[in-house]
Amino acid sequence: MSVNWGFLGAGFVASRGLAPAVHAAEGAHLYAVASRDKERSATLAPERVHATYDALLADERVDAVYISLSNSQHLEWVTKSLEAGKHVLCEKPLGLNASETEAMFDCASRNGQLLVEAVWGRWHPRFARMVEIANSGAIGNVQHIETAFTFTSEMTDNYRLNPSMGGGALLDVGCYQAHTWVALTDGESDVAITELSRIVGPTGIDLTTDVSVRINNSVTAHAVSSFALPSQQQFIVQGSHGQIQTETGESFTTWNEACSLRVNDSVEEFATANAFVEMVENVSRVIEGREGWIVPSTDSIRVAQILDNIATHTSMS
Repeated sequence: MSVNWGFLGAGFVASRGLAPAVHAAEGAHLYAVASRDKERSATLAPERVHATYDALLADERVDAVYISLSNSQHLEWVTKSLEAGKHVLCEKPLGLNASETEAMFDCASRNGQLLVEAVWGRWHPRFARMVEIANSGAIGNVQHIETAFTFTSEMTDNYRLNPSMGGGALLDVGCYQAHTWVALTDGESDVAITELSRIVGPTGIDLTTDVSVRINNSVTAHAVSSFALPSQQQFIVQGSHGQIQTETGESFTTWNEACSLRVNDSVEEFATANAFVEMVENVSRVIEGREGWIVPSTDSIRVAQILDNIATHTSMS
């Protein structure tokens, strides 16, 4: 059997990442797409193109919906999809804030449907290996997490530049880094902000957020999220007896390429992997009642709470 996927939105990530992944994945079929542009929807090569989002949700053959709309549209269309009896995989960040995120998971529970945040990097084998090593005690107790996800943006007329649509570097790329904190602390992360600085751009969004925190009163972490700094991805975990860090391949968005991980003085190599495919296959298996891994709802809620705290905190440096 295959899960029939319907897409709401046919933008860059949907067309370049998710559509090819669904076509390549076992147990998944790209059945339908709806977007503002029917011709663009057709380029994703679905079995059927719907003229409207509502028409797609009314299609009884759609089992699950992938949502890649602007952040401010997630709550509305996740809710409508769940109430239409569809399982949902929604792009990160799931909500504009923790309240929205919690409301969506409550809706999923009421309707007996699956809701998963599409933080696709968490399905990458290297990310899973980093969590495994950190939890195994191989580097002792985790003491510090150092991450960065920055790039110089040339975006124009993009929702990421609009504060009312959920724009800003923290929500866009900071969520990846907050997910590392939660993943490395089994989801039980009590985060206290110790230093914070942000640069706000002309449209009112944070172009750069630089934050240091203390997790569970024991682990320190530093994360830089930016649309204005030179391109960098970094992921280092320092333990009491060693260190792990990403090497070859981008730390959070390695896609269709081999990559590596340095564990103390040794290097582990990872074959070419497509985390989009891994995500689609795992979510599809869970939908069908088979064994698969998905980002826990508690992780997504905790990340949203952490991002809320950072976003509303007064700069300290």
